[in-house]
Amino acid sequence: MKKTIYAFIAFLIVGMSVSHAQIEIGAATLPETVTFESQKLVYNGAGVRKKAWFKLYSGGLYLMEKSSDAKDIMSADESMAIKLHITSRMISSSKMINAVNDGFENATGGNTAPIATEIEKFKGFFSDEINDGDIFDIAYIKGTGVVVYKNGTKKGTITGLEFKKALFGIWLSDKPADKKLKKGMLGS
Repeated sequence: MKKTIYAFIAFLIVGMSVSHAQIEIGAATLPETVTFESQKLVYNGAGVRKKAWFKLYSGGLYLMEKSSDAKDIMSADESMAIKLHITSRMISSSKMINAVNDGFENATGGNTAPIATEIEKFKGFFSDEINDGDIFDIAYIKGTGVVVYKNGTKKGTITGLEFKKALFGIWLSDKPADKKLKKGMLGS
């Protein structure tokens, strides 16, 4: 009887720890799954965005199904998300907006004109002060568009698959924000 009770307790402990599993990436903890507008997404991979020797944020990619093909992920009209956990006081609103500008330039090969209005709206989501510990969720919801959250509060929505492709290209294109972060997001 004691063996059965101990086995049951061990089962409960293991079961609870698995159901709340999280991934440590740099100075951040990312969940194994996220849900946005009823779309459950699974952790695909993550890494740390560095500039010089500074660790700026931990970023995780979440998909409907795991994939290591950056081009397929960028072009897919499927729900997916990127979670950015700010881990540095070096990040400011203006620095984030400048990084977004550079990211879109790199992701589109300099052809940002077709999505210029959407880019301006997206940059507006970073206009408030950014602090160490802030979390941005950038979710593409099929049929809705890109929905951006800061610390769980919805900042806004931007429609259009072409915008989504360029946005995810900031991290996954041939000229990503950080090559090691891209590899980590792709599960390498």
